[in-house]
Amino acid sequence: MAKAKIAVIGVGLMGPGIAQVFALAGHDVTVTDSFAQNLDTAKSRIAANLRDLGEDESAVERVRTRADLAEAVREVDYVVEAVLEDLPLKQKLFAEVERHVRPDTILASNTSVIPITAIMQGLARRERALGTHWWNPPFLVPLVEVIETRWTSPATVAWTMQLHEAAGKQPAHVKKDVPGFIGNRLQHALWREAISLVEQGICDAETVDSVVKASFGRRLPVLGPLENADLVGTDLTLAIHDIVLPAIDSRPEPSPYLQRLVAEKKLGFKSGEGFRKWSPEEQAALRARVMRHLKAMRDV
Repeated sequence: MAKAKIAVIGVGLMGPGIAQVFALAGHDVTVTDSFAQNLDTAKSRIAANLRDLGEDESAVERVRTRADLAEAVREVDYVVEAVLEDLPLKQKLFAEVERHVRPDTILASNTSVIPITAIMQGLARRERALGTHWWNPPFLVPLVEVIETRWTSPATVAWTMQLHEAAGKQPAHVKKDVPGFIGNRLQHALWREAISLVEQGICDAETVDSVVKASFGRRLPVLGPLENADLVGTDLTLAIHDIVLPAIDSRPEPSPYLQRLVAEKKLGFKSGEGFRKWSPEEQAALRARVMRHLKAMRDV
């Protein structure tokens, strides 16, 4: 794919990793953020990631920082927003961005759950807007969900899919804009039942995690859920569903158990306790274990 000019808005959690992937693929990337500290450390964070991964550190030279939003997005081919998960903030941001970009510039939101339709509905040229949901960390997890709205043009989807595939990502076309898209709907359906099992006293949180990691979790990298259903047979899948689905949590609202944890300030790693207690050493060990696993998966 020809070299593109890309702007990344927001360099907190996800933005630097997204910029890193595009810069490593040979694109010119401009990053911008309303917080000066984030902007000041963006390039050093990217350089550290490249060094840690054994990638070409010179890629960071294709990244430039700009404090002024209008300057950052002017004359670029593609803008991706990675700011806080706040609908009014995103709506306001894209309204401003649209005033400064070319008519053909593609606009993308990296939201993980907010419907893209809600974010982009106020734009004048909604056909060039869509969602691109990256997963954390962006430079290690291959998936990018490309979400179209009822206004998004086929050409916009095709160009965006090609851009990400050429950058080494695995784009997945989400044809209908729904909250959570594909990945987070599946992930949080599992989380809802996991929480329910603990809430009902069936097992503790550590047991839930152990069961997942020691059973079907082992197969997930090579066997998706519908592949598995076909493997065992749709008839067996139906028979199992007849028995188990009526007993699975289907409440449309968050679990009272989860609400109570939050009310009691048991916020997980942030406070040292959530579903389980976490010492600083345990937190560091888990983070390191996840990163080792994701790095190893790059070669699979």
